[in-house]
Amino acid sequence: MNVVKETRFVSRLTRDTLALVLAGGRGSRLGSLTDWRAKPAVPFGGKFRIVDFPLSNCLNSGVRRIAVLTQYKSHSLILHIQKGWGFLRGEFNEFIELLPAQQRVSETAWYAGTADAVYQNVDIIRSHGPSYVLILAGDHVYKMDYGPMIAAHVEGSADITVGCIEVPVEQARGFGVMAVDGDRRVTRFTEKPRDPETLPGSSGRSLASMGIYVFSTDFLIEELTRDAADIASGHDFGRDVIPAAIGRCKVIAYPFIGASGSGQGYWRDVGTVDSYWQANMELIEVEPELNLYDRDWPIWTYQEQLPPAKFVFDDPDRRGVALNSMVAGGSIVAGAVVRRSVLFPNVRVEPHSDVDESVVLPNVHIGKYCRIRRAILDKGCVVPDGFVIGYERDQDSRRFCVTPAGVTLVTPDMLGQALHTSE
Repeated sequence: MNVVKETRFVSRLTRDTLALVLAGGRGSRLGSLTDWRAKPAVPFGGKFRIVDFPLSNCLNSGVRRIAVLTQYKSHSLILHIQKGWGFLRGEFNEFIELLPAQQRVSETAWYAGTADAVYQNVDIIRSHGPSYVLILAGDHVYKMDYGPMIAAHVEGSADITVGCIEVPVEQARGFGVMAVDGDRRVTRFTEKPRDPETLPGSSGRSLASMGIYVFSTDFLIEELTRDAADIASGHDFGRDVIPAAIGRCKVIAYPFIGASGSGQGYWRDVGTVDSYWQANMELIEVEPELNLYDRDWPIWTYQEQLPPAKFVFDDPDRRGVALNSMVAGGSIVAGAVVRRSVLFPNVRVEPHSDVDESVVLPNVHIGKYCRIRRAILDKGCVVPDGFVIGYERDQDSRRFCVTPAGVTLVTPDMLGQALHTSE
């Protein structure tokens, strides 16, 4: 009986929540992967876009009023959401709205920061009349039920609830780092500190913000109005709004627990080329932490109607195989060998080529007798016959982008193929 009551309680809260997905950032640390697209629109996991994960989490959590705030090179992101996420029914008060930067508050100012992006849409938030606002980053990969977090916010009478995870201290410099007391009340919050604060009794770990916040709507609007009037503010949640509220308001940390109920959940900020490559590689483990085959928590997306992947030729020196890999529909592996790789839709690998530990985005054509290792091939690349990538670092560095971990990023532009600017 208690379980039923708790589930219904959380369900009522999620129905009275508006989710705002901040998807306007460029994601400059991803280098050339975001030259022509916003970071949330970057393909991930063989068939998805990064933004599909927070959107799917909303739907699976029962949060079905969602607004996606866009700005930087948002065309492909907008198309993806229009094509793949138009199935919610407005007559049931369910929707996904697109809120591009419209200079709604000032005729000269675009979104100046994450808090400013929300502030410029305050009138739209008011028009929907939610009791709570769930603010999400559109560029993280994870599966999370937001219902218990919203319930914890209400039960704790919090003004702000911040989703958090523990991270190694050497990684904490890229996050908002918190200190909390015994009741999980946040006592300090520092965005991207040079010297991150560590957890008590654990000198090697820090408590980091996931970029997930729950606000009561009236309180959010008050804080955004206060921040907008501060000319010294950068108008960012992590740098300005959250730190300014600590001590004056009740800010609670909510630890992200995995679906099993024990231990920290899987969450990745795929903000660098190396972390993006690594997160894709994690998917092809025998038992990956992020289970894309979980029917109880599906990840929704838009995908073309394509034929199944095809593997052809079975000659001794020309055999089409893929080992420990994920291969999407429309792809053809013709007398080539693919190992520990992720192939997105409509990839073709020609005979006698070898692809190892690589992420191959849609519509890539790899010619004959190619050798490719630890690489990311961006959408539309045409790799000439006999090409070698990932074996000679000095040579690759002159033509492509080679990361500190030795991953080679290749785009059509780097290959001399003006895919985006040719007529």
